[in-house]
Amino acid sequence: MNSLAKETTTAVTVIEITDPSEANEGIELVDLDAMQLHAGSLRARRVVVRAGTTAMALNTSNVRLRTRTKCTEGLVAYVVFGPSSTGTVNGMPVRPDQLLTAGLGAEVGFVVEPGWESITFLLPAMDLDAHLSVRKRSSLLPPPGVAVMLSAAPDVANKLFAWGRQLAETAAKQPELFNNGERVLAALQIEIFEKLLAAICVAEVFEPSRSDRTRQRQSRIVKLAEEYVLAQNGANLYVTDLCRIAGVSERALEYAFKEVMGLTPVAFLAKLRLHRVRQALIAATSGSTTVANEALRWGFWHFGEFSRAYSKCFGELPSETLERNRA
Repeated sequence: MNSLAKETTTAVTVIEITDPSEANEGIELVDLDAMQLHAGSLRARRVVVRAGTTAMALNTSNVRLRTRTKCTEGLVAYVVFGPSSTGTVNGMPVRPDQLLTAGLGAEVGFVVEPGWESITFLLPAMDLDAHLSVRKRSSLLPPPGVAVMLSAAPDVANKLFAWGRQLAETAAKQPELFNNGERVLAALQIEIFEKLLAAICVAEVFEPSRSDRTRQRQSRIVKLAEEYVLAQNGANLYVTDLCRIAGVSERALEYAFKEVMGLTPVAFLAKLRLHRVRQALIAATSGSTTVANEALRWGFWHFGEFSRAYSKCFGELPSETLERNRA
C-alpha cells in the first residue's frame, strides 16, 4: 500500500514555509531537502490536494532555492511549470512547454528562481502504467530511478498548469468542499488522471541540446561533490577532495558550481553546512547538544564568524534557534 492510500479525513493541506528546514512539511508523499542559496526572507507556499490514490501540489517560492526531491515508494511524479517560472532541473533550464516525469525512486535536483510556480502530480506507478498502456503510450512512463523531460506544445502545458493552480487556489480558500467529501474526491481523482493523461499523451520525450547536456554534466559534478560532503558529516575538506571525487579539475569544478548554483564551491558548501547545523539545532532536545558542538561538527572553528554567517542566512542567532525549539 502506498502512502496515498492511508485513510485520512483531510484532503487539503496548506503550508506557509518561512524556513528551508520546513520544506518537507505537509507532504509525506515526497522526501525533500531544501537549501536557500541567497539571503532574504523566505516566503514559500505549498497547497496539497489528495484524492484517493492521487495527489496534486502547488509549490511557490519568492527566493532562490536548491531542492533535492524524491517520491515515496510506489509513486511517480509529473511536474508542470508556471509560464513565468525560471530555474533548472538536473541542470537543464525549464521551459514553458515541458513536463518533468520522475520514475520510481528517482531523485530530482531543482534550482528555482524567485517567482517560481509549479504543479506536481503524484500517482501510483501501476495505475498510470495501465492507463498509458491502453493508450499505447507506455514509453512516457519513465523507468525506475530515472527522471525524463517531456516536450509538449506551450498551450498544452500552460492549460494543465492553469487548471492545477485554479484547483489548488479553490481548495485553499474552501477546503470544506474537499475534506470528508468522498464523492467529490472520487470525481477529482478521475479528473486528475484525465487532465494529466490528456497532456502527456500528446507529448514526446525531450531531446536535450548540446548545451543542455553540458549543464546536465555540470549538475552531476555538483551532486557528487555535495553528496561527498554530506557523507563526511562535516569533516574538514578541501576543494581538491571534491575535484578528486568528481573527477574534474579545480577550474571545471568551480565553473560547474557557478553555472548550476550561482555560487563558488566554497560558498555553496559553507551554506550547505550552515543548513545542516540549523537542522540539528531544530531537532535538538533539552540538553542533547549545544551550538558549539554542532558548529564544530560541521567544520566551523571560528564561532564569531559562524554566528554572523548563520544570522545573515537565517535572520536569527544560532542560540535563538536552539532555545526557541527547546521551548
